[in-house]
Amino acid sequence: MLTVEGLHTYYGDSHILRGVSLAIAPGQAVGLLGRNGMGKTTLIRTVLGFVRAAAGRVQWQGREITRWPPERVTRLGIGYVPEGRGIFPNLSVRENLLMAARPGADGRRDWTIERVLATFPRLAERLEHGGQQLSGGEQQMLAIGRALMTHPQLLVLDEATEGLAPQIVAEIWRVVATIRAIGIATLVVDRNVRAVLAHTDRALLLEKGLVVAEGDSAALREDTATLHRYLGV
Repeated sequence: MLTVEGLHTYYGDSHILRGVSLAIAPGQAVGLLGRNGMGKTTLIRTVLGFVRAAAGRVQWQGREITRWPPERVTRLGIGYVPEGRGIFPNLSVRENLLMAARPGADGRRDWTIERVLATFPRLAERLEHGGQQLSGGEQQMLAIGRALMTHPQLLVLDEATEGLAPQIVAEIWRVVATIRAIGIATLVVDRNVRAVLAHTDRALLLEKGLVVAEGDSAALREDTATLHRYLGV
């Protein structure tokens, strides 16, 4: 479904991504691992068009989309939950959800506001609250719910549980598992390495913009030497 081949990205003179390749099949969950500053978010932002690729290519369902603007990329069926959440603080929970609502690229309309609220009951209790009135965990639920309202075929989650209380973290991972179970492909970035590997089929490990390890998540979870060397866990 998504294929990235030999991607190179620069910030000024800094060479951030160095020939990164990635493939995500329909319904597949892929984890993206690495210490801070290793290129994970840059990879996501390059794929989505927020950062311009210097070399390499990105394909969606066999179609070349390298250097497309982000508003065009996301309408292909890619939902994005950015680091920092990016909700609209002056809009209510209801308004945040409804402003994002649109049919999927295949015409699906099964992610209604009612379904999102059933998935996140806490949001139903705060439906008319402004985004700025929500806790960090509730904002993250809203950001995921808003992305689901676009009916994505691929959901990208960047630092899905950063800075959240343990109870909320467990809730977020429950929803990630649900999304995976219903067949939405996911690309997951999170500092909780064990949780990422438990909720994905495959994983890639970045070190200074290079893929230094990749493969089956269960096998990588058992490769303690690699995890310790590159992640310190």
